[in-house]
Amino acid sequence: MDKSGKYYIVKERALPEVLLKVVEAKRLIDSEKAMTVQEATDATGISRSSFYKYKDDIIPFHENVHGRTITLSIQLDDEPGLLSGILGKIADYRANILTIHQAIPINGVASLTLSIDVLPTTGDFSVLVERLNAMKGIHDIKILGRE
Repeated sequence: MDKSGKYYIVKERALPEVLLKVVEAKRLIDSEKAMTVQEATDATGISRSSFYKYKDDIIPFHENVHGRTITLSIQLDDEPGLLSGILGKIADYRANILTIHQAIPINGVASLTLSIDVLPTTGDFSVLVERLNAMKGIHDIKILGRE
């Protein structure tokens, strides 16, 4: 399985319609708390399978990403020093960690949620995610949201 998810900035007009509809469905679910995935996919005219296939792969890009909070979900091995290495890489990129939550490891794998304040001094955030993903002991990284 290829973990090296590369990131691209693509103009809206170049995206397939299904990806734009996934973004709209995610917006509907986030803005209307009672809306289900089924209701959002019906409203946007896509299948639930399309929604689930792409929901973690497309996030709207905001011009002013600096000064924004980005929340990451990381699955990592329960190994001494791994969390310290992650925090060190984030510090190297001069991002400010707002919250850290690590769940109790199950079968040797822990779930880590980080909220990071991206500052004007922060380096390229996509490079940071790629470097974190390349670390030994990291299983998966997902960007849960941007505020």
